[in-house]
Parts: sequence; structure tokens; C-alpha cells
Amino acid sequence: MFGVTFVGTLAILWALNRYLRWQRALACVLFALALFALLGFGLWHLEYGVQLWTVAGGLASLVAGYVLGLKVLKARARPQVTQTPKPLFNDTELERYARHIVLRELGGAGQKKLKQSKVLVVGAGGLGSPVLMYLTAAGVGTIGVIDDDTVEHTNLQRQIIHRDENTGQSKVQSAAAAMRALNPFVEVRPYARRLTGENVGELLGDYDVIIDGTDNFSTRYLVNRSAVALGKPLVSGALAQWEGQLSVFDPARGGPCYECIFPKAPADGLAPSCAEAGVVGPLPGVIGSMMALEAVKLITGAGQVTRGEMLIYDGLYGESRKIKLARRDDCAACKNL
Repeated sequence: MFGVTFVGTLAILWALNRYLRWQRALACVLFALALFALLGFGLWHLEYGVQLWTVAGGLASLVAGYVLGLKVLKARARPQVTQTPKPLFNDTELERYARHIVLRELGGAGQKKLKQSKVLVVGAGGLGSPVLMYLTAAGVGTIGVIDDDTVEHTNLQRQIIHRDENTGQSKVQSAAAAMRALNPFVEVRPYARRLTGENVGELLGDYDVIIDGTDNFSTRYLVNRSAVALGKPLVSGALAQWEGQLSVFDPARGGPCYECIFPKAPADGLAPSCAEAGVVGPLPGVIGSMMALEAVKLITGAGQVTRGEMLIYDGLYGESRKIKLARRDDCAACKNL
């Protein structure tokens, strides 16, 4: 009986050792104590008749309970390992945006706002080209571009985001390739479709700033109505031959909307398109770059945007001027704000 109890106790300790993974020194001490105790209790059994297997089982239970309790206490006392949050900018990005970060009006906080912002550009043509390139270079985190047109040879005189080999390709895919090549840290979302009343709200709703670089009035009014309804600031620009204009339409923050200034589309022939009237090549670059700058200021809070104003630039004579704009109480688009 003693031999069976002895072997059984050692088997229990061996099993506990495998499960709890004791250190070698601790295991040796416990086995030695068990051996000593069993021999002692064996002699005691001979003298007092105590059931040895009962004593051995109790001893093994005490040892197991002690070790388990010690393991639980150690687990509770072990310090919690917290993961260090991943930095927003890697070393390459910090070097890329260094000229922004040293600007007092932008700094690291402004660059962070740019990376966390989303901008939708409507139109990947003359105005959209410089807007998309400069917002990409500036580090705007997510840029959407929507256009259902394809690249044509007549576009390449002013739409600098496209290349000759992209002729016939979707404009948004051509633009997206150029943007990703310029800055791989920016998320580009190309939408090769026409903006309609059915999809305009869903598309605009996912962005912080809307930029309209289209050349047709139906799309301008559609974008304006949706931006007003969603409370989004709208940067709008237009071109004609040698002259361009831009403004920030933002009735949610006190400014007028596009329809306040242009309640009705002009009659046919009064505002010819670039294809009909022509446009000098660098002019979209001038106005589009200004539009990108307005978007950067809107996102970061730097300076003063052209809200309630319109900037008009005459490229033929190198002159620019500003005119004040005001909301109309009877504006069909924003009168209820």
C-alpha cells in the first residue's frame, strides 16, 4: 500500500509540474519534500495506523493549491503590456512635408488636419488638374475625383495631370495614376461616372470639402444644392479665355451659396465653354492652384478664405480684384438655413 501511495503521489506531482511548468529548482524541492513527507508518514502509519493514501492525497492537494494560488497572484501582479500607438507620419512623410511643418500658420497640427481630411474634386479637367496635383502634394489624406469623360488631345494644352499616352483613357483613372505616382501616402478614390441627383448626396456626404471645377451650369447647381443641404464648404472656380474667378460658397458658416450669386444659368451663348471660346493654357493652373490653396486654408484654419468674396483674375493684363458677395434672402437653395 505504501508503494502504491508513493508512486501515485509522485505521479500527481509530475503531472502538476508538466501543467504548471515549474522551474527546475522548484520541482526538485517539491519532489524532495514529498519524498521526505511520505517516508515520515509511512513510519507514522506503522505506529498509529493512519491511512497513508489519505495523508499523501491531502499533502498533494495542499502543494497543488499553494502553487496554483502563487501562479494566480503572479499573473495579477504582472504589468499590463500596452501597445505604443502607430505614429501618424513616418520619417519619409515628415521629410516630405517639412516645408509645411515649419510654417507658423500650419505646423504639425495643420499637417495632421490635412492628412485626416477628405476632399472631393468634381471634374478632372483644366481646373481639376492643378487642384488634384497640389492637394496630393500637400498631403490631403483622402482625395476623391469624379468625372465621366475621357482624355482627348485637345485637353492636353491645359489639363496637365494627363499625359499623351493616356489619350482615350478615363480621366479619373489617368488622374489617379498621376496622383499616386506623386504621393503614395495619399488615398485616391476615382469615380468614373456622371454626377446625378441620385448619387450626389451619397458622394458628397463622405467628404469635408467639395471643390467644383466643372464647366457646365447644370452640374454647378447640382453640386451647390447638395453642398448646402449637407453643410459642406464649396470651393468653386470658373474660366473664360483670359479671365478666371473663384470663391468659397459656405452658407452654413455665414457666406452666400453659388445660387445666391447666380440664381439662374445664363442664356445660351452668353457664357460659352472653353471648347467654344478658347482658354489660354496656363490660366487653369493659376485659378486651380488658388482653389487648392483655399481648400488647404479651409482644412487647417490658416488665414482667411474667400468666403463672402469673389477673386477675379485677368491674365491678359495681370490684374486681380475682389468683390464682396452677400446672401440673398430669397435664395431657393439656402434661404432656410
